[in-house]
Amino acid sequence: MTTIKLAIIEDDLLIQESLNDFFDAQPGVDCLQIASSVEDFLDVIGSTEIVPDIILLDINLLGMSGIDGIPLILKNLPSVDIIMLTTFEDNDNIYKALCAGACSYLSKTTPLKKILEAVEIVNNGGSYMSPSIARKIVNRFTPKSNQNDTLTSRQKEIVTGIVDGKSYKMIASDLFVSLDTVRSHIKNIYKTLEINSKAELIKKSYDNEL
Repeated sequence: MTTIKLAIIEDDLLIQESLNDFFDAQPGVDCLQIASSVEDFLDVIGSTEIVPDIILLDINLLGMSGIDGIPLILKNLPSVDIIMLTTFEDNDNIYKALCAGACSYLSKTTPLKKILEAVEIVNNGGSYMSPSIARKIVNRFTPKSNQNDTLTSRQKEIVTGIVDGKSYKMIASDLFVSLDTVRSHIKNIYKTLEINSKAELIKKSYDNEL
């Protein structure tokens, strides 16, 4: 059985100790190094020939952030796999970390046995995400329903008129309907699109959300 060489970059001493104690007890894992910052990690790596297979990397660290450190780590260790282990579960940090080169993303609420499972999966060439993280990623790439499909042809004509800068009176004249009819349609359009103003409607059009 091949031993997995692991490094941990984490500045919380209690989490450092917890991870170190847990992985030291695992026969298939050798915890080579624990650092409190990316800078410290790179200093040590530069002076040793021992290279980790996998790094558990936090985001909020002393010095540079874990995300900013990913390119530097991969430049020095191009074959290493990076697993983010962090309290941050927002979309922005998830995507930035994955785009920077992390292969997996775990919440710090993940049980230690699941973290071990993630390390083993990554070591075998896979990727691992905490369930809540995986759901966010799936939602990010799930096609959004086109709200414009729920608008009637008449409502679409009115939207076009508004985006073109026409007044309600001008739109009513163009469509040969009353001003009250246009206002009624506008009210229903706002309700359907869950907006409250002409500015929001125009913004949705410019952002290709219609």
